[in-house]
Amino acid sequence: MTKTIVLIHGAWLNAKSWEGFKARYEAKGYTVIAPDWPEDDREPAALRATPSAALAKVGQRAIVDHYERIIRALPESPILIGHSLGGVFVQHLLDRGLGAAGVVIDPAPTPGVPLYPHAIVSALPVFIDPLSFRKVKHMSRKFFRTRFAQTVAKDAADALYDRYIVPTPGRVYWDGVINPMRINWSNPKRAPMLLIGGGKDLIADAAMTRAIFRKQSRAPALTEYREFPERSHWTAIDPGWEEVADFALDWAERNQRR
Repeated sequence: MTKTIVLIHGAWLNAKSWEGFKARYEAKGYTVIAPDWPEDDREPAALRATPSAALAKVGQRAIVDHYERIIRALPESPILIGHSLGGVFVQHLLDRGLGAAGVVIDPAPTPGVPLYPHAIVSALPVFIDPLSFRKVKHMSRKFFRTRFAQTVAKDAADALYDRYIVPTPGRVYWDGVINPMRINWSNPKRAPMLLIGGGKDLIADAAMTRAIFRKQSRAPALTEYREFPERSHWTAIDPGWEEVADFALDWAERNQRR
């Protein structure tokens, strides 16, 4: 049984967002790796103040290739856990035959599955800017409070934004609609996969996660879905995140391929 876990973050966050999961899994005896995207490897405050100009050129293919190199260099096949766009990347990495098991938490829109209402609304700040493909984009504090982490207490929202939120390349959004990477839903080499949805998610609709689950269920490997009705997109940090972390790891421990 593997004792290595790779955590993959999504847009607007970097590896710091996994600090709770990482510490909890390390306490269970795992080696936990939480790599940043290229050009994302600084403290969130520094990234917001002076984002790298090269970040604007980072796209989905480069990010998935980046993680593939890291995973292939490991001494054993790891459990892959991804959140939001990181959950899309986990699907691509599993499709490439990597990983002992994969957990996909609140996945962002995945090519081959229609966009659902919350996903459309949440993408508008990027897509209404026709030049965002070439830009580093910043999340507003209002968007964070009202959609990304709407379950967070208002008096805590600014501190959480300051601690975790980073700029993101607009290109990763456009890559999902212009010549996107495709997934082989029937891939016989794919490892077991768990998809987790949040009933209060205003970024990635739980209904969209269920639709992705139905597509992924075409593969012969075990594919399961779990929904947490009271959780938002901020599920890996919001109070009660431990339940999500433990459920994800327990499932992966039981179901990983040998």
